Amino acid sequence: MNTKEILDKYSRKLESEIETDSEESGEYTRFKEEIGHPLTSYEKWANSLGSLLSIKVAEKERIKIQSQLEAAHVSVSPSQALTLSLVSMLVVFFITLASTVAIYLVTGSTPILFAFLGLIASMFIFYYAYTTPARLANAWRLKASSEMVPAILYIVVYMKHTSNLERAIAFASQHLEGPLGLDFKKIFYDVEVGKFSTIKHSLDSYLENWRIYAPEFLESFHLIESSLFEPSETRRVIILEKSLQVILDGIYEKMLKYSREIRSPLTNIYMLGIILPTLGLALLPLASTLLGGIIQWYHVLVIFNIIIPFFVFYMTSSILLKRPGGYGESSILELNPEYYKYKSKSPYALSLLIAIPLIIIALIPFIFQIAYLNLPQDFTLSQIGIPFLPDQKLFDFKIVGGKTVGPFSPISAILSLFFPLGIALFFAIAYKKKTRELIKSRDNTKLLEQEFTNSLFQLGNRLGDGVPAEIAFAKVAESTQGQQTHEFFSLVNQNIQGSGLSLESALFDKRRGALIFFPSALIATSMRILTESVKKGLEVAARSLMSISEYIKNIDKINQRLHDLLAEIISDMRSNMTFLAPLLAGIVVGLSTMITVILNKLQSLVQAGAPNEIAGLGSLGSIVNIFDITQMIPPYFLQISIGIYIIEIIFILTSALVVVESGPDKLKEKYELSKNLKRGIFLYLATALVSILALTLLSAIALSNLS
Repeated sequence: MNTKEILDKYSRKLESEIETDSEESGEYTRFKEEIGHPLTSYEKWANSLGSLLSIKVAEKERIKIQSQLEAAHVSVSPSQALTLSLVSMLVVFFITLASTVAIYLVTGSTPILFAFLGLIASMFIFYYAYTTPARLANAWRLKASSEMVPAILYIVVYMKHTSNLERAIAFASQHLEGPLGLDFKKIFYDVEVGKFSTIKHSLDSYLENWRIYAPEFLESFHLIESSLFEPSETRRVIILEKSLQVILDGIYEKMLKYSREIRSPLTNIYMLGIILPTLGLALLPLASTLLGGIIQWYHVLVIFNIIIPFFVFYMTSSILLKRPGGYGESSILELNPEYYKYKSKSPYALSLLIAIPLIIIALIPFIFQIAYLNLPQDFTLSQIGIPFLPDQKLFDFKIVGGKTVGPFSPISAILSLFFPLGIALFFAIAYKKKTRELIKSRDNTKLLEQEFTNSLFQLGNRLGDGVPAEIAFAKVAESTQGQQTHEFFSLVNQNIQGSGLSLESALFDKRRGALIFFPSALIATSMRILTESVKKGLEVAARSLMSISEYIKNIDKINQRLHDLLAEIISDMRSNMTFLAPLLAGIVVGLSTMITVILNKLQSLVQAGAPNEIAGLGSLGSIVNIFDITQMIPPYFLQISIGIYIIEIIFILTSALVVVESGPDKLKEKYELSKNLKRGIFLYLATALVSILALTLLSAIALSNLS
């Protein structure tokens, strides 16, 4: 028989086995329910706005978008995706145009900046909507590829005692938690609905999707398939072990290359997105006076809180799109027993109670300007008992051409520090409360899994010595005294010896099973392999458990190497984000306050009739005319813009670093955000406060001789 005849023979045989397996047929029914996921926001918008027009997509573009949508498992057509991009852009453009015309008709002036920003926003929305399929596809691949090593491990371990690829894939699909498990189920589902005639054809079609993104995954599966035709048992096991080593080596090589490639882009992001904008802020106070007030505080707010963060977001997104798959956190957050804490909204309510008073404190200068409150609009420092700069007003608002501008005082700048503090604490406290217990639970589970690797080896040795599984648990429990795994083995032994449960019930019973109290995918999978392997003999079960133990150790070594590769980059970016950027920004706030104090003092000297010529300074009148304080951006608004900018940068870079380090991980992202926000914002506020006080004091001492 040639190769094709052999494949056809075994395909028909295996297909008939699957068709008569009622349990797997039930899996098809459940898969139909699983695949009917709720529509995402993108799908809802695409099905509504994307259906307003019928746009013909070029064939090359249609194939590209269709492949992205299929990879992301999104029920949208390429025409709808492109239409959504165009309609979104046109909606924003016409809203901007109508608003510009309305403002012109009402005020008689053309809001050029508003029109320009609206045009930029419409272009950005088109780009964002157009590239959404690519981002969704990449997100799905990253989630699915993070399960590749466990998937190959499950298949290899299963096939070492049962040389049946279909049943091995079915076993892996039952125990993989994320997208890859769903993809494996779809392999069977496509045969069930008649899309493919055999499991092999369905599997080969699915693997083609990974040819470009994960060739090592393809190669591992081909080695596994080739093991089916090996007559020698020893040779077959060697090929299976080789398939796991292939995917481990492939992932390591890709991450090694990626760690080298992202060094330069991350440095560019830091320089162009953080350092240069922060240094540019130092020039804004004087630049705004020299330009005669053309640059206003809301321009700074738009540039530094909208445009530059979008620029940084775009640059980081392009880096994340290049991240190779196959490595990262594979646990599913929703399966954690304490997931309800993550979903709870109560942390936000508590954080809001803390944030609102802080923001109200920041708004005190404007609260005093509200006429119907009948409050004094301003004081001098001497009036409230502060001898330092006695003539300096508390808020220092100025009336220019019937308009109130300001506040310009250092006290107002200090009060404005509470605004970013309130925003940062809102997210930091809420995220910490939502993730603290879950992170602790995950860390404990990881520690348990590290110990469990060695305990698993001991259990395999006991089974290899001919000790029944029910008794082996008691012996391992005795030898693991003082370890976390001791509780697990003791509980299983208690269920068997004390309650008379079978091994499977002692592990998986819904009310008393040990796995209820130890929610670990690794432990659950190991125990399922144990219960299935024991049916084929103690020797088979022993080999399976010892193989799992050895493979897990190899995976841990690879993970440690990858962490070492990325450690330097991640450490540099984290220190830049939470140390250098806040430090520079805080100093800039102090400098702007000092410049304002100096110009304010010079203006007051001119108004008081001081000598026009002062040694070393020249004409005071000329200086005051050139650097008119009323045309300057108040330090109050400058500080708020910088504070919000620091918060946004921490959000963007933290999310990026989490994906670089461990793939998409919502839990870790929010936990890291809570830590980085506290570190970054407190350093920024402390630096800004010290800079404002120190530089204001220095300027007051330097100007004291001029009065």
